[in-house]
Amino acid sequence: MRKALVVGIDYYEHIGGLHGCVNDAFGVKQMLDRHADGSVNFSQPKLMVGTAPTDLVTRSELKEAVRDLFADDNDVVLFYFAGHGYIESTGGYLCASDCKSGDDGLPLAEIMTFANKSPARNKIIMLDSCHSGGLGNHPVNPQLTEIAEGVTILTASTKDQYAAEVNGGGVFTDLLIDALGGAGANLVGEVTPGSVYAHIDQSLGSWSQRPVFKTNIKRFVSLRQVQPPLPLADLQRLAEFFPMRGYEYQLDPSYEPTDATADAAHTAVFAILQKYNRVNLLVPVGAPHMWHAAIHSKTVRLTATGEHYRNLVEQGLI
Repeated sequence: MRKALVVGIDYYEHIGGLHGCVNDAFGVKQMLDRHADGSVNFSQPKLMVGTAPTDLVTRSELKEAVRDLFADDNDVVLFYFAGHGYIESTGGYLCASDCKSGDDGLPLAEIMTFANKSPARNKIIMLDSCHSGGLGNHPVNPQLTEIAEGVTILTASTKDQYAAEVNGGGVFTDLLIDALGGAGANLVGEVTPGSVYAHIDQSLGSWSQRPVFKTNIKRFVSLRQVQPPLPLADLQRLAEFFPMRGYEYQLDPSYEPTDATADAAHTAVFAILQKYNRVNLLVPVGAPHMWHAAIHSKTVRLTATGEHYRNLVEQGLI
């Protein structure tokens, strides 16, 4: 019930070729194939690459593959494209290997039509191509975006920007793969489109190409499961240590393992609280570090993120 189409085109018959798109496509496919624990994620993602005159991705092939991707009633469908993009006053295009002028590529408007009409519950489109940020824009008023419920768009750059390649690969895709590998995971090990965008956005400087994120969903779907940064059993104790919003947990020297008054039960709790601190779930109050908080009998409190996860635990959602 999870279907993906991954396309990377380096070779173009009539316009300048690229160098990292095929490698990017292989990297994305590898990440989508399986979760970090080796279990199946997307079921055999379809890979289309244009590498040479004998190995093209034509416009008709690309369009048919995109149509097929969005035609089925799946839980999640994902389309990734790395290659040339083109834009003019009438709209944007993805360039296939046989493009001659750019405007003979696959129109972004057609891709949106396939996605908006798709019976799939979650439709995700990721484009590492120049000018791809125009995807989903209204054809007459580009300041408006029209996307159906369940559609999420993540692009390498705005409609007015180029998508950069560095060290044989796209900057956007390099960060995308990094996010899917775990850098974009939440505390239960889920990588979502929103967390992928956050990772890419934070990694690019203010003067770099700017990724574009558009979505119309009720909740984020997980793209990949990785090893969580915090053991689930520890995370589930948040509501035990912090029984209400705004609660501050009192420490004393017996929580610090190196102190003469150290208590085994207290040091075990302190080890978990330190893990919370490392993933920004809590901070010491009136002390620079956790050690000082224990030694000087200070308290610790949850951050906004910590309160969010405490609430999820309290409601039985984690």
